[in-house]
Formats: sequence, structure tokens, C-alpha cells
Amino acid sequence: MIHFAKRIATFFLAAIISIGASAAPDKSTPEQAQAMVKKAVAYMKSHDRDAALAEFSNPKGSFIDRDLYIFVIDLQGKMVAHGALPKIINKQVLEMKDPDDKYLFKDMLAVANGAGSGWVHYKWPNPSSKAIEPKSTFVEKVGDLVIGCGVYN
Repeated sequence: MIHFAKRIATFFLAAIISIGASAAPDKSTPEQAQAMVKKAVAYMKSHDRDAALAEFSNPKGSFIDRDLYIFVIDLQGKMVAHGALPKIINKQVLEMKDPDDKYLFKDMLAVANGAGSGWVHYKWPNPSSKAIEPKSTFVEKVGDLVIGCGVYN
């Protein structure tokens, strides 16, 4: 299982780096990321679950804005929607670590299950610069799901 998680993590990191050509040059702000999550939470509450997850994963949908996109994990750590990397949907991401061995998705679940929403800080490949950079992601729990959107610092 750990080898599988490492393979998924390696794939995920490589895929994120490879989408750099599509990344917009404008750098988003933490306030914009938080607003995107709030918009997604409202959408989730007012639409059918499957329709909402499909819209969050739609690369031409209303939840993609420059370098911002929505992702959604369930409480078991499975990615159920991802606006930038649809190949990761339905993959278990709970054991994924950042380059500093931080379990970023476990941290996201801890924040969501604790305060209900908040920020998680970690390092992640920036598709624009191709470098590992600090990233901050705002997450919010909605039922049995956690919706997130992050920005590079």
C-alpha cells in the first residue's frame, strides 16, 4: 500500500508540474482562493452532489480562474473532484506527502474536522515556475466532503 501511495504521489507531482503551460501568469491571492472555496461550498449546497463534483472537475467550468481551481476529497482521503488534474479523481491521496514529508491531505482533513475550515501550509510543485514552492490551501468541510483551493506564496 505504501509503494502504491508513493507511485500515486510521484505521478501527481509530475502531472502538476506538467500542466505548467496552461497556468496563467497572474498570481492569485489567499483572499481569492478562500472566496473560490466559499463559492464552491454554496454551489455544493444548492446543486446535486454529482453535478457539483462534475462542475468542479470541468476544466472549462466556472471553478477554474487563472491559477485557481477547486479540488474535493472525502473524509477517507479519496480525491472526488479536481479542476486541474482529472486523472487523480477517485485516487486515494491521504498518504501523500510534500517534499518535507508533511502529510498535506491528513492536515487538510484535521483542519476541516476540527474548526470546519481553515488554512493548511505545505510545499508543492508550482506549474508556472516548475519549482517546489510554499503553498497555502483554504479548506472547508461540507457534509462528508472537504473542498479546497490553494495559492502559491
